[in-house]
Amino acid sequence: MIVVAAPLGLEARALRRGAPGLRVLRTGMGPARARRAAERLRADPASAVAVAGLCGALVPDLEPGDVLVASSVEDEHGGAAELETVGVCRALRAIGIDPRVGRIICTDHFAHGRERERLALGGAVAADMESAWLAAGAGHRPLAVVRVVIDGPRHELWRPAAARQLLLGLRRLREIAPALERWAEGLGVKQPSLGTMES
Repeated sequence: MIVVAAPLGLEARALRRGAPGLRVLRTGMGPARARRAAERLRADPASAVAVAGLCGALVPDLEPGDVLVASSVEDEHGGAAELETVGVCRALRAIGIDPRVGRIICTDHFAHGRERERLALGGAVAADMESAWLAAGAGHRPLAVVRVVIDGPRHELWRPAAARQLLLGLRRLREIAPALERWAEGLGVKQPSLGTMES
């Protein structure tokens, strides 16, 4: 079985609407909550782990609504985690979504303005506040990180379009949920009949 870690309640609900049978663990926002959630993920009996949620682009060619499959995630101190990409991209394309693949860097705050440029210097294309720490909870199990872009260098969230960008991101999360099930099936991981999880 697969468990999907989603930091925010809004993200978790979007994923559940897209795939009602998907087990979703709401982990909470930020590094501290992600570290605590990683302990629960280590103890979870799932055979595969995915992290799914929203993110901010660091490069101008990523737009709100774009789906990003992380090739690696790391915090600002390094320690990159290698991730599953090929099967996840195949599963997304099978449902009509053409994802981007790239590195995600994780910080303890929202990145905006010139900070995006600084973070992009190391090759990352997007930033979030949880994936690197949640990744530690996967252990040796297959792990995928899929994030939906909601802001970027040309689309800061405090602009008038912020609400529209957020709704677009949540809709895309709902759309990608079946692909996470497909990816798990491709690994030979069966979905349980337990429904969803709350933290």
